[in-house]
Amino acid sequence: MSTRRNCREADAADLAPLAFAGYAHFTAMQVRGGRVRGLDLHLARLRHASLKLFGRALPDERVLTCLRAALDGTAADVSLTATAYLPSGEFTVARPDEEPELLVRASPPAHGPAGPLTLDVVEHERFLPSVKHTGEPAKTYFLRQAVERGCDDVAFTDRRGRLSEASIWNLAFWDGTGVVWPSAGMLDGVTMGVVRRQLDRLGVAQHTREITLADLPELAGAAVMNSWTPGVAVRRIGPVPLPEAPGFLELLHRAYEAEPLVSL
Repeated sequence: MSTRRNCREADAADLAPLAFAGYAHFTAMQVRGGRVRGLDLHLARLRHASLKLFGRALPDERVLTCLRAALDGTAADVSLTATAYLPSGEFTVARPDEEPELLVRASPPAHGPAGPLTLDVVEHERFLPSVKHTGEPAKTYFLRQAVERGCDDVAFTDRRGRLSEASIWNLAFWDGTGVVWPSAGMLDGVTMGVVRRQLDRLGVAQHTREITLADLPELAGAAVMNSWTPGVAVRRIGPVPLPEAPGFLELLHRAYEAEPLVSL
């Protein structure tokens, strides 16, 4: 059997980025000094998504063994991505006894953009929004369209006009006294989970409610977060400018840093 890419024989390095582009899911984490924040949330994400997509999940200890093996011989600080998949791939029916497998990739650490960001807005609802699945060309498409229109990134609204999330980010807002999380179909990010539980421990008020573009003028700040960073300022969403809120950004970072780093 021969596999070619751009008219030449493909090797493993050619195929690795393409191997799990379809029916699979993943979690991404920033490892610092061999330790990570929110490890329990990463494991829970992988379990939930595997049960949803495959009907079964790998034991946590097996996942941890794979994560540790991927760190062998790497730098102390890395980005780690763990992708779960079935060997049968997509467009097929899985065998009854087929177990998920795990691909773990270590790459240089990431920190995210400095901001503040301007976000274009498009209507888009992700398939199975609670799963961090692979094979989402819409995200890249809308991101590139947003940049062509002079924005930094893109935020999504659902068919009811509710803001949900951004391309690879969760959204967070500040109302002047507490953190406001949007209510819509979305992926609950691990960083978002870490920030939320530490805000609770810090005694910071949090609310979850539906937010539309029409609601933005009453808010006092906005940010995006993902595995790269607990907060990058957002200065505009669609046509609506948002005020600077340095105290809000500081609070998000302080909450994140209060989460203990756990050794893999």
